[in-house]
Amino acid sequence: MGIVSLEGMEFFAKHGYYEEERKIGNKFTVDVYLQLDFTESADNDTLEGTVNYEEVYEIIRQSMTVDTKLLENLAGKMVKALKDAFPFVENVRLRISKHNPPIKGLCQRAYVELES
Repeated sequence: MGIVSLEGMEFFAKHGYYEEERKIGNKFTVDVYLQLDFTESADNDTLEGTVNYEEVYEIIRQSMTVDTKLLENLAGKMVKALKDAFPFVENVRLRISKHNPPIKGLCQRAYVELES
């Protein structure tokens, strides 16, 4: 087993529980870790048997364009889309960070993490 990861994917989107968040938008960062057996790719230097980074990024990017109230909901949709696209992936761990969340105090980011 190995892990293929894309870290630090940055997006501007309009996710948030409060109406103002959905009007103004915010910066988000997504990290994804895909666990799979990529022995075939390691042995043969081919994309067969592993995931294509571009496809993973595109799934995340498209998911970010659909506004949601909760990051938990967004994370669930992303994990499902990744598993549908790559059924040979054993496990997906995904983290979505919202920068400067709307709280009454200083906080650089809030995040949710889902593993499935």
